[in-house]
Amino acid sequence: MIAILRGEGRGWYNFNMAAFARRKSVPVNVGGVMVGGDNPIVVQSMTNTDTADVTGTANQVMALAKAGSEIVRVTVNSEDAAKALPRVVDTIRLLGCDVPIVGDFHYNGHILLKKYPECARALAKYRINPGNVNIGKKHDDNFRAMIDVAVEYQRPVRIGVNWGSLDGALLTRMMDENALLAEPLDAKQVTMNAIVVSALEAATAAEKYGLRRDQILLSAKVSGVQDLITVYRMLAAQCDHALHLGLTEAGLGSKGIVATTAAIGVLLQEGIGDTIRASLTPLPNGDRTDEVLVCQQILQALELRSFTPQVTACPGCGRTTSTFFQDMADQIQTYLRNQMPVWKDGHPGVEEMKVAVMGCIVNGPGESKHANIGISLPGTFEEPVAPVYVDGRLVKTLRGDHIVAEFTVMLNDYVESHYGVMVAQ
Repeated sequence: MIAILRGEGRGWYNFNMAAFARRKSVPVNVGGVMVGGDNPIVVQSMTNTDTADVTGTANQVMALAKAGSEIVRVTVNSEDAAKALPRVVDTIRLLGCDVPIVGDFHYNGHILLKKYPECARALAKYRINPGNVNIGKKHDDNFRAMIDVAVEYQRPVRIGVNWGSLDGALLTRMMDENALLAEPLDAKQVTMNAIVVSALEAATAAEKYGLRRDQILLSAKVSGVQDLITVYRMLAAQCDHALHLGLTEAGLGSKGIVATTAAIGVLLQEGIGDTIRASLTPLPNGDRTDEVLVCQQILQALELRSFTPQVTACPGCGRTTSTFFQDMADQIQTYLRNQMPVWKDGHPGVEEMKVAVMGCIVNGPGESKHANIGISLPGTFEEPVAPVYVDGRLVKTLRGDHIVAEFTVMLNDYVESHYGVMVAQ
């Protein structure tokens, strides 16, 4: 008899089905994209171009949108950027790109939004960092000026707290209050509490100045995985605002991808989070769209959303000294992603298709049977044939030098026959 053990102690797994229930937040309309409530978790990204460079910024916005970013944020840090922003939006709209554009403001946002109303109107949302305006000091005039603009143009606002630019006056006040306690908290815990308090107090102020609750999103970003999980658990427990998730600086390469996945994955599994971004540092000459693909893969791996057919491929071992199956898996995965813009409108559901490209007889046939369509390539010293399984049944065995081309044809046939063509009404 096999027993399933439950417990809270270290080394025990707690089967808490409530963890799969998504936290209910107030939905927010961001330029036609609904964030929060029962809506799908939204993928965001941010440009790293000089916004004053209209052509460069428009090109990157469109590349991010094409990769699957549903909201794109741009820096608005100068008068030149504010003047260029409406032209960036006009350019992408003329080229058929309707992704909402969010303006990221620090320090001088109250000046730029007031001085350049065309910029304020062109943006779908404003991002305000309460640590970089005067909220919490002698008066809230600058913060209020930005909220006034948001109210005038009926734009939602993300109040985005970063621990690297936390409201100094608030932190000092909370540190002083903590020092008077009989059992003071350590400085790090006070800082974590201050991050949450900063977001909540700014949200309360924004409502006081005229923004509706369904026009406010919150974020509370830090750089450490465990710190991020702690902060968002606290924040989620104290408000019903839609929450944007992401490390403030995830880092380079695999470190950034792993840290982002670890932090966001835990929170999403607990039902926390309505929109996400992977703040990856691009490698030199790297592709900015990588941050979009990482977010999509996190959501697809957690089975929260589907974006593109998934390829199962074995890691390879001594049975697969040939790299042919690796090359084929890469070709097939690239082909599927490139085909999605063609397939998504005419073949609903194709993004949920499972494809297997396996390298030898050990797990190849079994994995292929579990996929919608799969191929098991021959390993070292195995018979040079590649059986193809469709919906669990062996339908064909491929041989020769054209296996990739023949399998691609079978993929296309499967899509055509299993994912109905949408007919315009």
